[in-house]
Amino acid sequence: MLPDFLATLPAPLLAALAGDWLHQARPDQLPPADPAPGAVGDAIWTTWAVIGGRGSGKTRTGAEWVDALARGDPAFTPEPVGRIALVGETHLDVRDVMIEGPSGILSLPRRGRPRPLWSPSRRRLAWDNGAVAFAFSAEEPDALRGPQFGAAWCDEAAKWRRPEATFDMLQFGLRLGARPRNLVTTTPRPVPLIRRLLADPRTVVSRARTRDNAAHLAPDFLERVVGRYAGTRLGRQELDGELIADREEALWARAALEAARIAAAPELGRIVVAVDPPAASGARSDACGIVAAGRAGAHAYVLADASLARASPQAWAGTALALYRRLEADALVVEVNQDGEMASAVLAQCDPAVPVTPVHATRGKFLRAEPVSLLYARGLVHHVGAFPALEDEMCDFGRDGLSSGTSPDRLDALVWAVTHLLLDGSREPRIRRL
Repeated sequence: MLPDFLATLPAPLLAALAGDWLHQARPDQLPPADPAPGAVGDAIWTTWAVIGGRGSGKTRTGAEWVDALARGDPAFTPEPVGRIALVGETHLDVRDVMIEGPSGILSLPRRGRPRPLWSPSRRRLAWDNGAVAFAFSAEEPDALRGPQFGAAWCDEAAKWRRPEATFDMLQFGLRLGARPRNLVTTTPRPVPLIRRLLADPRTVVSRARTRDNAAHLAPDFLERVVGRYAGTRLGRQELDGELIADREEALWARAALEAARIAAAPELGRIVVAVDPPAASGARSDACGIVAAGRAGAHAYVLADASLARASPQAWAGTALALYRRLEADALVVEVNQDGEMASAVLAQCDPAVPVTPVHATRGKFLRAEPVSLLYARGLVHHVGAFPALEDEMCDFGRDGLSSGTSPDRLDALVWAVTHLLLDGSREPRIRRL
């Protein structure tokens, strides 16, 4: 229907639509709606945080927002914002990315409007209506003492050298107009400023992945870079825009997992699929942990995480058996505490020919996991590829469990698999290459 309607429009109108940002932008690239008149509390936002991966369109979002505020575009502001701060990591970053860059303010389609005048020596960008944007470096927070603004665009704040001092000094200057506000565009890092902004109830967050902007990226980049790093800590941070952080008291650290990550497993002597079945079924049940791992020499290799959330016994049994067959595994290692005996029975009912190795938990989860974490620390366990959900549990698991209070089902299955392969004296009866 829409293509048919567009075909009826005259060429000049189609060209105008093609250059209109409101028509082109994704929802995450448009600012939050302004509160209704008289709104109070959480309805009034002061910071719009655009958290995204590399190449996800963050700079274009910031440039369009600043240009719209300066011009007084009614879709963005009830009146022009006369003084705007542009804050980057350095003055060069402000100039080369935010102002003159391929997605910067001066590169925006003008749509019949005059281009703002950039004065490098004065570090100011002036619009024909008198609105002015001033360039500042996060290396010099004291330069923000004195000036006042109605809005500010902070780019890549997660990598500023003096983030807290710069952002705080900027807030003292945001005192013009009815409602001064910040836009922060950044690829996230677990630094205090970003944590603070994301926790602030007056911050509205938009998120974007690199793949969301695929239409404007080179296909080779998507295949070579996005494909290579997808799921890794670096990829989740730099491409998916996720804030990835370790829990200080966790048994595992992401840096160690990354160092031991490999693309392919060697010839394996044994392969097992470990199952940590839920204690109950239905909407309130825990997830079912299903993790496959193999052994070669003194090393273990994690091959797959097929864990399921709130699945019926038939569903998780079918998933575990399918993984067992696909990897040509030697055994299913199944925890038989609580309703685990029922789990063995379900697996036997589905396929009585599959050997089930029952394991009993005689110690708490932390005590069972600690010896396995030490194997990781010695470089004896490797992840073949990336397992984001499993690795999140590992790097959040401390002496009191997960910080969320939920059950570490994926981690439990991993611990059973690695324990069976490396700590229970299992042997290598045959050699396979995956």
